[in-house]
Amino acid sequence: MDKLLMNLPAATLLNLDTAALRSPLLDLFCQGAYQEGDFVLTSGQPSTYYINGKLVTLHPQGALLVGRLLLNLVPVETVAVAGLTLGADPLVTAVSLVGMYSDGQRTTPEAQRALFPLIIRKEAKGHGTRAYIEGLTLPPGSPVTVLEDVVTTGQSALKAVDRLRDAGYTVNQILALVDRQQGGAELYQRHNLPFQALFTIQDIQAHWAILNPA
Repeated sequence: MDKLLMNLPAATLLNLDTAALRSPLLDLFCQGAYQEGDFVLTSGQPSTYYINGKLVTLHPQGALLVGRLLLNLVPVETVAVAGLTLGADPLVTAVSLVGMYSDGQRTTPEAQRALFPLIIRKEAKGHGTRAYIEGLTLPPGSPVTVLEDVVTTGQSALKAVDRLRDAGYTVNQILALVDRQQGGAELYQRHNLPFQALFTIQDIQAHWAILNPA
């Protein structure tokens, strides 16, 4: 099992400056999450590479890295982080948990940041409340940041935005782990939605080439 973990103690991951966390996170992406070959994406588009973000976000160290780096980008006015199931589920959990530890550096009550995690269903629940959104009900107009693992066309996060707005919330930004640069950023711009990604596909591919020389 130790082979699945990076040789970095938890205390190091908790206390490193966030800028120093990018390289180990890239390492995780390139150790299986990024693959080259012939693939068909959810959007139906063919691709010569595939990124399975869940191999990073469902990794114990990866979740901590992602939580710290995304938390650093969440606007100060945000009260909740949300995303479309299934890709965003571990993201909203990681960011919310890390926020309660104030980015892993201070744990005094005044330093903690409470961000409520919201999970958005693709279809309404078929029983009970038939809700689209799982999580605590927040006051109308609450500012919410949408999280996504990999952005291609941008449609998944946009569906999350629509559900949140229908519920009476305000969406202030979309944050992603990786931007494949295939139209997502342009779609968000047309909808006046600020967007930022930790990495572009070029970042992932350049790091992968270093680790896998021809």
